[in-house]
Amino acid sequence: MKKIKTGLENLLKSPPGSLDGKKLGLLCNPASVGPCLTSAAELIARDSRFDLRVLFSPQHGFFSEKQDNMIESDHITDPLTRLKVYSLYGAVRKPEKEMFDDIDVLLIDLLDVGTRVYTFIYTISYCMEAAREHGVEIVILDRPNPVGGTAIEGNILEPEYASFVGRYPIPMRHGMTVGELATLFNEHFNIGCDLSVIPMTGWERDMYYEDTGLVWVLPSPNLPTSRAAMVYPGQVIWEGTNVSEARGTTMPFDMVGAPYIDQDRLLEFMGGREIPGVLLRPVSFEPTSNKWAGNPCRGFQLHVTDRNRYNSYGVSLKLFQGIMKLHRDAFEYKQPPYEYEYEKLPMDLILGSRDIRKRIEAMESIDELEASWKDGLEKFGQVREKFFIY
Repeated sequence: MKKIKTGLENLLKSPPGSLDGKKLGLLCNPASVGPCLTSAAELIARDSRFDLRVLFSPQHGFFSEKQDNMIESDHITDPLTRLKVYSLYGAVRKPEKEMFDDIDVLLIDLLDVGTRVYTFIYTISYCMEAAREHGVEIVILDRPNPVGGTAIEGNILEPEYASFVGRYPIPMRHGMTVGELATLFNEHFNIGCDLSVIPMTGWERDMYYEDTGLVWVLPSPNLPTSRAAMVYPGQVIWEGTNVSEARGTTMPFDMVGAPYIDQDRLLEFMGGREIPGVLLRPVSFEPTSNKWAGNPCRGFQLHVTDRNRYNSYGVSLKLFQGIMKLHRDAFEYKQPPYEYEYEKLPMDLILGSRDIRKRIEAMESIDELEASWKDGLEKFGQVREKFFIY
């Protein structure tokens, strides 16, 4: 297998002349690694060609140590580089002017997982807005989309349900690299900052992470494998419910369950264990933390058998509909707050639509739902192609 080269590796191999003499900041986390899995912060800080002044961290902290949503991190000093690390998931989510006072360029090296609700892409968007306001350049060091660059899934977010888990009208699975998506935000959604992308070498749109030759370093604590990233565009919906997405186990997002689930009846609702691209295996698990900690949960592990046929969002929506139908007395929605939104139902923010939730509750078939958002997906597909780098 031929290993691709990330934007970070290409930066180190041949720094653009535009960075000469510039004071740099870097937004990164533990998945921001180069050769030998050395951190981007260390590689850039120790390289005499660069003048790295300050670091920034997204949700979950600079060391990706914060386990759950809504657990903020403080500003710290990186013990390795001795540089200040400003948290962008704490007191602020958008950099303040003083955080940019000592830099000319902000480098961004983050692994996105290809899903609308993953907050890293909105931290990037806030950095882009702040950069425009304070005269700082943005340079994205591009990385692969772990779930590929061809398939797109789900409804387009409705603007009234914009939040930190969805700032722009894009589908749940967007099929773009972080560099492409940032360019779309900048040009199509009119952020208008001074933005450039250092692309990867060797990445192709039909590649999944396992095809890249890169080692998976978890970008957040509950995505320990690229397999978990594959199911995440659908499985993330459980964050808006009292159904466990298996946080507090060794297989978060790969499994789904709750103490009250009747596996046989739910399998009957789903039409059996075998679904195009995925197999539902009945399991029982007991989370050590988070929802249902210490209580056995009955449910399923999702075994992806064909990545090109598997529709993560559609499968999880049908599971969601089945659980609501079969367990109306036990099923509950999570109540606000959720990701800095204190009024709207978290499920509506995750789905990007109250109407979609209501239609699922009314037992409209998932096939009909998917047909209803087909036009929106096609229009997004046409827009995103304008920003393809690969």
